[in-house]
Amino acid sequence: MTQIYGHRGAKGEAPENTLTSFQRCLEHGVRRCELDLHLSRDGELMVIHDPTLKRTTGHRGKVVEHDAADLVGYDARKGGPGWKAPCPIPRLDELFERCDFEHWQLEVKSASKVRAARTVEAIAALTERHGITDKITVTSSSREVLSALQRHTPHLSRGLVAEYAWLDPIKVARHYGCDLLALNWTLCTPERLLKAQKEGLHVSVWTVNEPALMRRLADFGADSIITDFPGLAVATLQP
Repeated sequence: MTQIYGHRGAKGEAPENTLTSFQRCLEHGVRRCELDLHLSRDGELMVIHDPTLKRTTGHRGKVVEHDAADLVGYDARKGGPGWKAPCPIPRLDELFERCDFEHWQLEVKSASKVRAARTVEAIAALTERHGITDKITVTSSSREVLSALQRHTPHLSRGLVAEYAWLDPIKVARHYGCDLLALNWTLCTPERLLKAQKEGLHVSVWTVNEPALMRRLADFGADSIITDFPGLAVATLQP
């Protein structure tokens, strides 16, 4: 049975990476999610996709130039579907507190060596505090982040985000000791899927929003799909 992950919560239905979006995902009975992380200036893990604030909040500057206390006051509903009430940028801590997901894919964007180390160590500390270390996989397309995971937090499950085929994604995932391969759907052939699974990788395919594509990937045997529309995915894939 192909599992369903809500992409940034339920990105197609509510403002992405906000508490509202993750609650919407859970309302559909989808208890797996994918989200994006950046550190605030004072070292807190904030749930936002872009390194800058402009697209989702309209504010200027980078996430890392603002303290967490300020960031949680910024309304992040600009980039997505219309929403009446404000939807602030959440701390990851708050989502762990308020959302009962059975698995989280936590994507860390590219970062310098120092920032990558700080980010993965912050994730390790927070997941341990919430007692959910076994419910998370930290994913990245950045070699710096994957190296930091291997070096500083080898006990955390890790995954490679593969968008382009210029390198063999299975080889790279193996090199960094990954458990999960988050594969762009355009790269997901039945051959590659089977090969990855034979190597012991969970293959999570993104971003899958068309019912026909959802069914095709499920028929291929994809372990999971990541979708902006978890409600549609439930209706399409669950008997």
